[in-house]
Amino acid sequence: MGAWGSGLYSSDFALDMRGAVKAVARLPFPPDRLLEYLCAAEPSAANDPKDADHTIFWLTVADQFAKRGIDCADARDRALAIITNGADLTAMAALGMDDKSLVKRRAMLKELRGRIAAPIDSAKPRTVLKAPQKLLLGVGEVLVYPVCKGAPTNPYAIGKNWAWVKAWQQDGWGAFVVVERGHAFDFLAWYRPLVITEPLSDEPSLMELARPRMWLLRNPGTLTVRHHANMSLKSVGRVSIDRFKLAEFFPRRGSAVYSAVNDISLCNNINVRPLDVHEAHRVKHGYPPTPRINVLADIAGVD
Repeated sequence: MGAWGSGLYSSDFALDMRGAVKAVARLPFPPDRLLEYLCAAEPSAANDPKDADHTIFWLTVADQFAKRGIDCADARDRALAIITNGADLTAMAALGMDDKSLVKRRAMLKELRGRIAAPIDSAKPRTVLKAPQKLLLGVGEVLVYPVCKGAPTNPYAIGKNWAWVKAWQQDGWGAFVVVERGHAFDFLAWYRPLVITEPLSDEPSLMELARPRMWLLRNPGTLTVRHHANMSLKSVGRVSIDRFKLAEFFPRRGSAVYSAVNDISLCNNINVRPLDVHEAHRVKHGYPPTPRINVLADIAGVD
């Protein structure tokens, strides 16, 4: 992180935290538990005063809670202490914020203090989820879908009279396997896809996809019933996933929390594209080869 703005939401981390609070505010839990989820999602920023984002974490959470009528004494007290003891200004100065910007930051903190110290109006109840989001896909489920130059149908653009939407014409098929799924914060559904790298000319069967071909693990994404239909996802069967083999081939699998709380659709993560150019760049600059498997049996378990 760098101190590139005096406003509370001038950093990417603050913007991410605003999105995270927006997400957890939909959960039907008391304020203290919502705070626990946020701390668990960003343990270093929440718990380590030496972390560059520590003060931003508490100031952002307290501000967003106050704006959303969530009365959390712990978040409020931590943020007020940070303002009072000057920890945030010290952190910003250490990150390189100039004197002029520090003056603006101090004024922002004064305004923020008044906002989060004011009594919380919790008379209006929050709109919350009544149950965890339904999991639409199973672990090991294999899905195929139409693509144009490797890209699936944009589910947000269905029915739009735009030239680029009209230009999309199916020229092949993509496929992915759901290797992991879950609920962020126990409520927000997500899925992690393993995607083929070369589009197929004909709609593939499960038997066809079981033959040797390269698969890459992509970032997790979310999926609604509407997006499922708009992308014409079609299940062609299921393979058993051995989680130990999965971890062996793909040891670094990032958290799905970011994708879940920011509602990043699977459509962004299932493009069918070869490695070639990107892989050559990695090798040239000394990075290890991109993890991949060359046949689904590499991560298959036994039912």
